[in-house]
Amino acid sequence: MDRNEAREKARELVAKMTLEEKASQLRYDAPAIERLGIPAYNWWNEALHGVARAGTATVFPQAIGLAAIFDEDIIGDIAEIISTEARAKYNSQSAHGDRDIYKGLTFWSPNVNIFRDPRWGRGQETYGEDPYLTSRMGVGFVKGLQGQGKYMKTAACAKHFAVHSGPEILRHEFDAVVSQYDLWDTYLPAFEACVKEAGVEAVMGAYNRTNGEPCCGHSVLMKDILRGQWGFEGHFVSDCWAISDFHQYHKITDTAPESAALAIKNGCDINCGNTYIHLLEALEEGLISEDSITEACVRAFTCRYLLGMFADDNEYDKIPYAVNDCDRHDRAALKAAERSMVLLKNDGVLPLNLSALRSVAVIGPNADSIPALEGNYNGRSSRYVTYLEGIRAACREANVRVNYSEGSHLYKKSTSGLAREEDRLAEAVQAAEMSDAVILVLGLDPSIEGEQGDASNEYSSGDKKDLELPECQRKLLDAVLAAGKPVITVIASGSALRVEEGNAIIQAWYAGQAGGTAAANIIFGKTCPSGRLPVTFYKSADDLPDFTDYSMRGRTYRYFKGEALYPFGYGLSYTNFTYSDAVYDTDKSAISVKIKNTGLRDAEEVAEVYVKPLEFSSHGINCSLCAFGRVALASGEEKRVLLPIPPRAFECVTDDGRRIKAGRHFRFFVGGSQPDNVSVNLLAKAPLELDVVI
Repeated sequence: MDRNEAREKARELVAKMTLEEKASQLRYDAPAIERLGIPAYNWWNEALHGVARAGTATVFPQAIGLAAIFDEDIIGDIAEIISTEARAKYNSQSAHGDRDIYKGLTFWSPNVNIFRDPRWGRGQETYGEDPYLTSRMGVGFVKGLQGQGKYMKTAACAKHFAVHSGPEILRHEFDAVVSQYDLWDTYLPAFEACVKEAGVEAVMGAYNRTNGEPCCGHSVLMKDILRGQWGFEGHFVSDCWAISDFHQYHKITDTAPESAALAIKNGCDINCGNTYIHLLEALEEGLISEDSITEACVRAFTCRYLLGMFADDNEYDKIPYAVNDCDRHDRAALKAAERSMVLLKNDGVLPLNLSALRSVAVIGPNADSIPALEGNYNGRSSRYVTYLEGIRAACREANVRVNYSEGSHLYKKSTSGLAREEDRLAEAVQAAEMSDAVILVLGLDPSIEGEQGDASNEYSSGDKKDLELPECQRKLLDAVLAAGKPVITVIASGSALRVEEGNAIIQAWYAGQAGGTAAANIIFGKTCPSGRLPVTFYKSADDLPDFTDYSMRGRTYRYFKGEALYPFGYGLSYTNFTYSDAVYDTDKSAISVKIKNTGLRDAEEVAEVYVKPLEFSSHGINCSLCAFGRVALASGEEKRVLLPIPPRAFECVTDDGRRIKAGRHFRFFVGGSQPDNVSVNLLAKAPLELDVVI
């Protein structure tokens, strides 16, 4: 069903409603209108990396881990699986009369905010720090969720529009002041791509203000840009209770009716919260017209018609519950986890040879932790494999003993309330001493890193104060290293931490239900690591501007002038790849390059292309990712890979936010990393350079 047909049906249905009925449908928990055959509908659902908060579902790696895969098609395939499980659950739940929260087909995902600062707890929900990578991942995810059938399979929602990335503790009152350059160069491109390329059905506003206006009632963002310049035709939803922030914290309005009026006049259709119960008061006070309520209601029901909710020929209604949490989806979760993990360091200890081992120590507070697999906004899997379980399964087949110790609490000084400090430290050292190698699983989990209200730590509302491991884990790490055995450090987290210790380091993110199996496969050489960092790992938070400073100056690989610990786009492999014969194909607007696997292992490589205009140095930008592609190569195999270059690679943004041609001369860097000195030193090779005149 095309949008025009759906909108016409929506207009006809809404015309039959009373004013009170129309207003009631703009709440996220819209009641039934039985006389018109309209069932109750709850708009609030989540699908960040699997169907969330509604019982059993396949749990994929957290969004930041999915970004580390650097593959738009894989992200699309994962989103398609999520939408299949979503329909399966919706069909079953609706048939049993369950239309509660988290049971609908409107999913408030993906989060395409820019992870500009590693201290932000919600950064794990994003696709990282780069606007181009975020755009491609966002487009792939939206297309996968919404499908290509007659009806939308599910409705995606790009959030949080716009300029939103912490601090969490200030989000209800904060004004994110940003230049027009940064707005259009960094903060808006992913939203624009989701709207224009992917046809995203919904956009959600942010809690904060941007340049003085609250984002859920922002005339410039919502009217001028989103619906005006970009032609967005879907519906807009507020973040939860964000409209009440207008008068309670932002002090932009004085009363709830005024806040409701400001939001709906600027195009906010669905209110997550309860401020829209004051819409009729706003109408009585002359703050809005009935037309505003009618138009919002039409947009809401246009979405419901697009989803085929009132149709009798919807193919998605036939999807059975049995496809949820199935074997095929579990295999996809495993492949995603394997591809998402990033090998940051390896002095040659990896992969471990099981046949040469008698015993392995598995130590750490995240070693046997399910929360360390899940990330936030998660479902519940029936198939979790913790790191301990995955390693034990691999070792059992080879008759290798596993010696386990929790080692420390995640962040407290002891694991038991009655015990002295460091109550598991001696046990951890003993486990290390009696083993041939140590796998130390450290990091964070969503209980201390995440969204305000969901996460809690001593630093404030789920954000981090620095980039260090909690003190108890640092003590554990030092004690285990002192045992003198080879140490593989596995970090489960949704953000960058400064970890340099260990013979090898794997950044595992929150790896989803199959995280333990994936890590074991990489550690013991069954799978070659291929993930890439979607964010910069800095040496210290002291290297960054103030958290509340939304200027991009000094942030992310594009503008950072210091030396990173591990750069954006970086990741090691167990094999070697060489690049040669890079050429720019003018007709196809693509770079063609030969890539050869010169090592002894079959593996996947992520080819990356960065661009730097030679005539314009826009705000001191270092270089920008403009293309990437994942390619599988057997040992000794060579392939020529075509990497399309988007038109925006040849453009730059002016101080007033206009996008213009960036001259005619450009330098491209083609290889397995960006061209910075740290990447070149860590990988012992530099990308190819290619100068192009257009």
